[in-house]
Amino acid sequence: MEARKVYMDNNATTPLHPQVKEEMIKAMEVFGNPSSMHQFGRAARSMVIEARQSVASFIGSKPEEIVFTGSGSESSNTVLSILACPARLCDCSGLGKFSKIITTTIEHPCVLETAKCISQRDIEVKFLSVDQYGKIRMEELEEELKKGPALVSIMTANNEIGTIQDIKQIARLSHKYDSLFHTDAVQAVGKIPVDVNDLDIDLLSLSGHKVYGPKGIGALYVKKGTPFCPLIRGGHQESGRRAGTENTLGIIGFGKALQVRANEMPAEHERLLGYKKRLKDGLKNNIEDIHFNGHPQDCLANTLNVSFPGAEGESILLYLDLAGIAVSTGSACASGSLDPSHVLLSTGIPIEYAHGSIRISMGRDTTSEDIDYMIEVIPKVIQKIRKMSTVKIGGGKNE
Repeated sequence: MEARKVYMDNNATTPLHPQVKEEMIKAMEVFGNPSSMHQFGRAARSMVIEARQSVASFIGSKPEEIVFTGSGSESSNTVLSILACPARLCDCSGLGKFSKIITTTIEHPCVLETAKCISQRDIEVKFLSVDQYGKIRMEELEEELKKGPALVSIMTANNEIGTIQDIKQIARLSHKYDSLFHTDAVQAVGKIPVDVNDLDIDLLSLSGHKVYGPKGIGALYVKKGTPFCPLIRGGHQESGRRAGTENTLGIIGFGKALQVRANEMPAEHERLLGYKKRLKDGLKNNIEDIHFNGHPQDCLANTLNVSFPGAEGESILLYLDLAGIAVSTGSACASGSLDPSHVLLSTGIPIEYAHGSIRISMGRDTTSEDIDYMIEVIPKVIQKIRKMSTVKIGGGKNE
């Protein structure tokens, strides 16, 4: 009998939607370079234009405000790097007044590492702290903004604990003090409504493989009139904002994925919210000494981050994998590190809790039976690991 397989790591990546796969297979016959003027190029360009419209429509922007990139990480790197442009040879003449980046301690590594790198180029970087739920303190943001115009980069929804920030209020404060506002919305787009006009966002990062689209494709929303500097230079692709022959198949798949998301997202949100409550209650009722991370209300419906003191996260992950359940100990981009999650430590939880945490992230394929299976398996795994830890500690004392 084949072991049950339960995929609960959708914040790391999502499986390709069947409709997206079908669309991409059809598009494989279109091999022309979208920049070429002949009929083969025009055919490819037409499909790229249609996909651009789909992406733009999903977040409420104009098609010309969408720049296709290679990933969400590239999109965010592009934004933060505009302050490091020394030549001012591009459309970034309006950036002279900005000499500071304001971000948070719980951002994705693509923002944190870029910010740290840029701080070595005479650009000040301020990392805002968060409260116990992962929310920034608006008064701290405002105090920093009062010191002068800045590029503010704060994620919409956290990839590890699922906490959703008040993006509309953050954008309002940023603009009140003549600052630019960027949000890494990679984990939010496709899970919650994100309208760049309603939220008044200047720049926004998103990614294909988080919304049941292909990997290797991302996008950057650049509000019309926003100063901009290309990260990748060369050809005239993407209206001169990102050089390199377009990833036509990836773009087509991305566009189709967001078309499908528009239809599936509302009902899926309610379904996953119900699953999350059931899973949370099931774990709480069957496991002693358990701690849930993230905001209790302002949180992604699909994300549940749980700490089990006395059990190492890596051990939990491996035992669950043996039972056919795939979870994560945090961000997939940081999985090569044994250090405790920077996100969890920023919320102030004890280091033991951070070490004993797992992230459960559901998706469109999650079923009621999957939830039942996890409620059955996880308590047994935690009990086993804790018992082993107690025996090991006891044995050490007797030796």
